[in-house]
Amino acid sequence: MGILDTLGEVAGAVAAVEGAEKLDPNASLLTKGVAAVAGFKGTGALEELLGKKDDEADSADTSSQS
Repeated sequence: MGILDTLGEVAGAVAAVEGAEKLDPNASLLTKGVAAVAGFKGTGALEELLGKKDDEADSADTSSQS
C-alpha cells in the first residue's frame, strides 16, 4: 500500500496549498511551500493514527472472541 499512502499524502499537500491560497490569495511561495509540507506530514500522521486505531480494534476483537 505504499503508493496509496503516498497519493494520500500528496492529496493532503495539495489541499493544504489550496487552503492557504483561499485564506491569502497573495500568499508567497514560502507560505505555499510550508503549507504543502504541513499537509504532507499531517496526512501521513493521520494515516498512521488511523492505522493504529484499526490495529487496536482488530486486536480487541480477537481477544474478545477468544
